Amino acid sequence: MKLTIIPFLLCLFVLSACGGSTPIESAVAVIHPTVSNQASGTVLFREKSDGVHLKIDIRGLTPGKHGFHVHKFGDCSANNGASAGGHFDPHGMNHGGPGKETRHIGDLGNITADEDGRALIEKLDNTVSLNGEQGIIGRAIIIHAKPDDLHSQPTGAAGPRVGCGVIGISH
Repeated sequence: MKLTIIPFLLCLFVLSACGGSTPIESAVAVIHPTVSNQASGTVLFREKSDGVHLKIDIRGLTPGKHGFHVHKFGDCSANNGASAGGHFDPHGMNHGGPGKETRHIGDLGNITADEDGRALIEKLDNTVSLNGEQGIIGRAIIIHAKPDDLHSQPTGAAGPRVGCGVIGISH
């Protein structure tokens, strides 16, 4: 029994020592297509004093708007992206969109792909964070087939998941 407690306590000590580390300032998600889709690219995140700045570069989309969300789990192992779970929503809010008072933390609205299927966008969100309770590190970005209508519950009627990427720390 003593031999199993010592490694456990050592792990707790190491983890607690990490608690005072420097806040995360940047992250990246590499988007891969779900089955029978072609969405791929990157989403770069940079935490600044006014919120999180996103640089989005996704190809392989149909032209037009696509729902764009942070989902609860950093798991893209299911071929349809379902393993990422629902929208990241630690406060139990209703679905909404950027700029709305009531929204999931993960409700990032829509991205728009041009006639070549590329979404090259920069946006700012002052609700998500790379740190703390609203932190998105280790969660997933999901790109949907349809636009998010920004009000239907629980997910904005954005349709199937066409791309998925886990959000990780970058330098």
